[in-house]
Amino acid sequence: MARFNKIQVLTAMGKTGMVPVFFNKDLDVCKHVLKACYDGGVRVFEFTNRGDFAHEIFGELNKWAAEACPELILGAGTVIDAPTAALYIQLGANFIVGPNLNPEIAPVCNRRLVPYTPGCGSVSEISDAQALGCDVTKVFPAGNVGGPSFVKNLLGPLRWSNVMVTGAVAPDQENLTAWIKSGVFCVGMGSKLFPKDDIAAGNWKAITQRCVQALGYIQSARA
Repeated sequence: MARFNKIQVLTAMGKTGMVPVFFNKDLDVCKHVLKACYDGGVRVFEFTNRGDFAHEIFGELNKWAAEACPELILGAGTVIDAPTAALYIQLGANFIVGPNLNPEIAPVCNRRLVPYTPGCGSVSEISDAQALGCDVTKVFPAGNVGGPSFVKNLLGPLRWSNVMVTGAVAPDQENLTAWIKSGVFCVGMGSKLFPKDDIAAGNWKAITQRCVQALGYIQSARA
């Protein structure tokens, strides 16, 4: 069962403005990355379902995080079908994210009041997702469907939309400022937040500092 309710999840996403996205087959690496992000101010984290036995890693990571990072809201990403969504919800996922929009996932999440954020690449998909009860929709891959200008133009007719963008998001001031100024609700960020060299070297402090800087850029752009 989710430790955080739907309102808490959505509030944290909007307040911090950033959701790190990460997967590693090594549970200890995942713990270090999670803690590094938490120490850097991150409060919402997406563990992606991208490897064999990923759900087993998630289950252990979620139990560990409840003690080590008590304010961290952990969810599952790269969820493309309803059975997988149900599996992660049973393991305590506080939210579900997908690269695509699957109408069968929405009722599974809605019955448990777990936010479902599907990947959308058009105004029609975003509108359809909202009709299914999705409070936050993910524009993905954001850099390929039009970048910040797409979000800005989308929010003209659909000004009530809460948009997360993933893909082509980097932890530098110019990039984050452009996305925030376009009107996004939050950004999702993966590989550029977690360079392979830092992971291989166990340079967790670098990840913490990168999170601190990125969150600072977001707050500055909002101001």
